[in-house]
Amino acid sequence: MASDLTATAQEALALSVALSLPILGIAALVGLVVAVAQAATQVHDITMSHLPRFLAVAAAIAVAGPWIGAQIGAFATRILAGG
Repeated sequence: MASDLTATAQEALALSVALSLPILGIAALVGLVVAVAQAATQVHDITMSHLPRFLAVAAAIAVAGPWIGAQIGAFATRILAGG
């Protein structure tokens, strides 16, 4: 019983990491591009560092949302079905 719970918790943690990595990767990539652009132009506006990252993450969630939902749904179905 305890080993089943541990295995389920490990699987849930691995799933959450796997589903969040693409979104975090996009946020990091956009942040790097914005930082390079700000360094090159010497324009350091706080809006310019957050707005593009926010828009990129929102777009990534909109695109990957159905896939993420399907993965979470499949996991929940598998767990609630008992196996």
